[in-house]
Amino acid sequence: MSTGSTYGGPGFEAPVQPGGLDSPLHQQSPRKVAAAAFIGTALEWYDFFLFGTTAAIVFAPLFFPGNDPALSAISAFLSFSVAFVARPIGAVIFGHVGDRYGRRGALVATVLMMGAASTLMGLLPTYATAGVVAPLLLTLLRAVQGIATGGEWGGATLMAVEYAPAKKRALYAALVQLGSPVGTLLSTGAIALVTLLPQEDFMAWGWRLPYLASIILVGVALWMRWKIEETPVFREMDETEGARKAPLLELLKTAPGRLAIGVATYLVGNAGFFILTTFMISYVTRVLGLPASTILTAMTIGAVAQMAVTVLAGRAADRFGAAMTAIVGYVVFILMGFPIFALVDTRDPGLIILAMVLAFGPCAITYAIIGALLERLFPAHVKYSGIGLSANLSAVIAGFMPALATLFLSASGNSSWGPATLLVVIGTISLAGALATARIISRDEAESGPQS
Repeated sequence: MSTGSTYGGPGFEAPVQPGGLDSPLHQQSPRKVAAAAFIGTALEWYDFFLFGTTAAIVFAPLFFPGNDPALSAISAFLSFSVAFVARPIGAVIFGHVGDRYGRRGALVATVLMMGAASTLMGLLPTYATAGVVAPLLLTLLRAVQGIATGGEWGGATLMAVEYAPAKKRALYAALVQLGSPVGTLLSTGAIALVTLLPQEDFMAWGWRLPYLASIILVGVALWMRWKIEETPVFREMDETEGARKAPLLELLKTAPGRLAIGVATYLVGNAGFFILTTFMISYVTRVLGLPASTILTAMTIGAVAQMAVTVLAGRAADRFGAAMTAIVGYVVFILMGFPIFALVDTRDPGLIILAMVLAFGPCAITYAIIGALLERLFPAHVKYSGIGLSANLSAVIAGFMPALATLFLSASGNSSWGPATLLVVIGTISLAGALATARIISRDEAESGPQS
């Protein structure tokens, strides 16, 4: 297997940008495109993570009130899960648009949808004002967020990779993944800031401010993406092969096994992440009895560590191969499952920060390079659909992880070994997926020759 390759499928080579390799567009576009893909993804994840950050501490009491705090938290997490059920719908819709009509239009639409849904969340009445209508509207807008997110990641990754220099494709794919820690940093930072308000003010109106700010942030992303031209890879493919009428059907017909492997490989990036974030916020505040600012501060510092690891992992994948880097990363994730919870259980703020640095840092190796890895699983004409569905079908499972981790916690008598065990199981599934992906890449290269 050629470990230095991170691009293309069997027999596929990136076409030359129209105008030649020395044209100004070809020289200047990669960094500009990567920046637009990163910023748009960061702001999408800000909106998406904002819901998870506030699910336990705001939505549970204001939109799902009840006599049992645990039941209220589970109800809020189930509303949170709706977006993950909706994400494959977005992957199908925007995968079709992206594979048939182009990446650019799909990515403009996803940012617009996300911004509208998040801003409207900030204007919703609570259960005390509107009764059952309030949680229904909240859940509906959460579904819209899910559809938008379902179409975002695959397109942003392809936009960056299809413009990237040949020897930096894994790094450019990793730069898109910086959107996750930056989104986490922005969302947790925004909530940490408004939690400095008196508790009554925070619960009455303060929590709305980060949601209302979405309209400004998304405006920036729209402006940047509107200026980006369609990728040279898509334009070349469209000119030589023509658009595929039904990319999804072709994907399901020709590569269902690869899709299943892609789902397993991505599982840690979705399921593991939301246990370590959304569930962890609930665990620290509800079970350990610590203030929300403790875990939010730790997660903010952890997000900075994730940014550094993301860049380093991208460079490592360009040098040693995305598959090998992913396998190492999943082993690290499995080994870290129990120690992370053990550190949090100390209730010591410094050790909780260390736990989140480990969770967002070394455990983020696989998330950093997952785009470069999955991009190689699928042929060019179904890449958007393939990698989008891999990510978002795994997200359906991931969406129920906070609620499932809460059930594991209850079954273990409020002991952290329950959710820690769940983390290890998830890591083992993704490790198996990465090993299978490595075999597929090796087989493809044996049949068609190593990709340059």
